[in-house]
Amino acid sequence: MNAQSVPLSGAATSIDEVDATYSKISWRLLPFLGVLWVLAWLDRVNIGFAKLQMLDDLKFSEAVYGLGAGIFFIGYFLFEVPSNMLLQKIGAKKTVMRITIGWGIICILQAWVTTPTQFYILRFLLGAFEAGFYPGVILYLTYWYPSKRRAKAFGTFMSASAIAGVLGGPLAGGIMTWTAGAHGMHGWQWLFIIEGIPSVLAGVVAYFYMTDRPEQAKWLTDADRAIVRQQLEIDQKAQGERDSDWRTLFSNPMVWLLIAVFFCLLCANSTLTFWMPTVIREAGFTTPMQVGWIAGAAYLLGAAGMVLNGRHSDQRGEVRWHFAGSALLGAAGMLALAITMGMASIPVVLALTAMVLALIGTMSAIPVFWQMPNMLLSGGAAAVGVALINSVANLAGFGAPYLMGLIKTSTGKVAPGLYLVAVVEALAAVLAIAFIARMQRRKGLGR
Repeated sequence: MNAQSVPLSGAATSIDEVDATYSKISWRLLPFLGVLWVLAWLDRVNIGFAKLQMLDDLKFSEAVYGLGAGIFFIGYFLFEVPSNMLLQKIGAKKTVMRITIGWGIICILQAWVTTPTQFYILRFLLGAFEAGFYPGVILYLTYWYPSKRRAKAFGTFMSASAIAGVLGGPLAGGIMTWTAGAHGMHGWQWLFIIEGIPSVLAGVVAYFYMTDRPEQAKWLTDADRAIVRQQLEIDQKAQGERDSDWRTLFSNPMVWLLIAVFFCLLCANSTLTFWMPTVIREAGFTTPMQVGWIAGAAYLLGAAGMVLNGRHSDQRGEVRWHFAGSALLGAAGMLALAITMGMASIPVVLALTAMVLALIGTMSAIPVFWQMPNMLLSGGAAAVGVALINSVANLAGFGAPYLMGLIKTSTGKVAPGLYLVAVVEALAAVLAIAFIARMQRRKGLGR
């Protein structure tokens, strides 16, 4: 809001008081949720680092790896919508506890994989258990933040995946180096065990630490709770009429347009997530520690992009170009990476710069995207819609790594797959512009 004060139960509440309340909420919620997302991300993507050793140890092909990395998202797809519906019934803290303990146990069990079938089953189960966490948190934050504060909150939370990349690379490299041979086990096995245990413990903590709704928050004062309630009511009125019946989602073409936008973006994000260690190695950095530190530095810049782009989008009240510009930067970086990876004479620093630009652009678009469903959906439709959009779009996480694995196996190079992903990410920008243009015509919003 641009006004200097807002009415609150007959009194005047200053913007400073509203800001102070949301500062308190953010410091309470976002660091803990961020830690959980770091753990989830580590347990999801550590397979990319384990791959550097386990494929040789287990005699798996690149295609087996690509299918195993991607099959995670089949479990994710099947269980995400039911998980968000359950969250509405039993609350966030019980849901997060169930999810976090489950994925931690499955991560640990991956240490004893010996066959492709076992690998596929556990990756599927990892996706099934983690399903609902990310869209659940997106839904959970809408219980607390009005739309004009959400992109920053989303960006802060989602940047934890980049922080996981910063920590995960050096951590994975260190674990795989320092534990190799300990108790007769390989370094990649210890990676799954050591990174899975904290998730199990964090799931227990979540039950006692989290608060389901603002009205239940004993750590807020009565005035704080009134401010949150009022801000959400103002936001509800400002957004106008939105679809609230979840049963209309499947026949709503605007929902499927959003799914297409996010699918195209996640094709790029998943490719970078699961193939960045391979790209770095093919650039000439062969040790796990080198790969880990380079990936960590790239993710640090990606985290900064997420937070800064989300904050700037909130400040300007603009979504279209903050998303499209970031996605186009990611596509350009991906295209440049494909070109440099396909030319032996190109300096390594250019390939790494292109990779970093692809990562920054792609990651910076993600928090801004989640403002778009709020333009369209509310109530029960928002709860199911966020999960539906995320679950169907995340099938890109299955298709992109698997396709990259097939291309790498058949051609011996990653560059051909990167060309294709660059085109798909550019399409995300085009589709997002089309969606927001239709929403502007429908509702007269100036975003």
